[in-house]
Amino acid sequence: MNPLLLAIDQGTTGTKVLIMDSTLNVIAEKSTPFPQHFPSPGEVEHDLAEIWESVQAGIDAVTARVDPSKIVAIGITNQRETLCFWDRESVRPLRRALVWQDRRTAARCAELKALGLENKVQEKTGLLLDPYFSATKLEWALKNDPAVAAAAKSGTLAVGTIDSFLLAKLTSGVSHATESSNASRTLLYSLDKGDWDPELLQLFGVDARILPEVRNTFGEFGKTKGVKNLPEGIPITGMIGDQQSALLGQACFNPGNAKCTYGTGAFLLMNTGTERRRSTSRLLTTVAWRDRAGKTCFALEGSAFMAGATIQWLRDGLGIIQNASEVESLAASVGSSEGVMLVPAFTGLGAPHWDPSARAVISGLTRGSTRAHIARAALEGIAFQNVDILNAMEKDLGGEIRDLSVDGGACRNNLLMQIQADLLGRRLLRPELTETTAIGAVFAAGLGAGIWNGFEELEKVWRLDREFSPVITLEERSRRLLEWNKAVARARMS
Repeated sequence: MNPLLLAIDQGTTGTKVLIMDSTLNVIAEKSTPFPQHFPSPGEVEHDLAEIWESVQAGIDAVTARVDPSKIVAIGITNQRETLCFWDRESVRPLRRALVWQDRRTAARCAELKALGLENKVQEKTGLLLDPYFSATKLEWALKNDPAVAAAAKSGTLAVGTIDSFLLAKLTSGVSHATESSNASRTLLYSLDKGDWDPELLQLFGVDARILPEVRNTFGEFGKTKGVKNLPEGIPITGMIGDQQSALLGQACFNPGNAKCTYGTGAFLLMNTGTERRRSTSRLLTTVAWRDRAGKTCFALEGSAFMAGATIQWLRDGLGIIQNASEVESLAASVGSSEGVMLVPAFTGLGAPHWDPSARAVISGLTRGSTRAHIARAALEGIAFQNVDILNAMEKDLGGEIRDLSVDGGACRNNLLMQIQADLLGRRLLRPELTETTAIGAVFAAGLGAGIWNGFEELEKVWRLDREFSPVITLEERSRRLLEWNKAVARARMS
């Protein structure tokens, strides 16, 4: 029997747990949603107890179908910048996690920019000063949350991204570690040094002792201890941030390979190899992964905050659909959006604009506009954001990206994929297994456990499902992009 690997894909709105074998056959899987918490406008939090319950529910479900003693390794992938606070010994959460979408530190980021610190921060971290990242969230909690401040004072505070918290839970607090792809999203990690940066720790008032140890992406992080329905001693051999995991799961192993993941947000990453490429277009330089030998692979990244979450808003906010799956047929019922534009800046605009004060805009409405036109404009708004990112990425590259691999839940929407191909003017490649974030966690675990000895073996198991090629003219594409740019200008004036 092929070795079995268990992957935990802990996302923004739910957790997927699956078991795969070494030929990428899905043996068992379970997805479990969990609540979102919005204490005030612009604030987004997750209850860590509810997150762990969703992980445990997945473990319970998949191990009911498979003998858990056959699991040889575990991989973790996770929503990245979301920050967790827990007691080091008991692994008891001290407060809700501050989610990557949370904007409460926007004023602090603006203050740091006004002090002229963004260039220095970008040089060290590859990131920009934005509430999206973890450091200002940590600074805020240390100053404003009594439980966090007290634990920091007593020396019992443990802080980390979701991967670190799950590792602590899986090992009953024995391991407090992260890896470089997640660490590189915190504004505290030096890309050149490959570790926490003392100058940045001082800037944000962080004691390094509360942070996890930074390790290679592939390799042993600890072993299971005290987890219901899992045997003792299963090694956790891979951890990787979700977007880097999708890059890995899409077999984007070579410089120039790029992918877009359509999840809650949309995330474009391009492998730049061992070269740390500095962006002049307000994209991010990030760690893709660090291999077992400690060699770092870098990536360029652009993120749009609202993709699948835009469809959720059509359902929950406007009520024009009952299920997310309805949006494709509704949008396809009209031949075009008839001039209706939707800029989904509900939590500001991400790359390359980085405008936390921007707000969502629907423009071009007439008496003839219907919910179908709004639905189609929503799909186009998701796609247009990615055009802005890809254009910036190609400017940094000095050349064109020929193909874009696509994955995530929304890539199953054929209309969205055709719209994306049309507006990008690029061919899209969709794999047979579209949940490539989870597959990346399987790859990471297998590489860390020595089940696969290199990327060449992984390329053999990746399989293509469908290609989408552009069908509109260059003139039509240019006209529509001009309309989009006008709508973005309105959103940034809000």
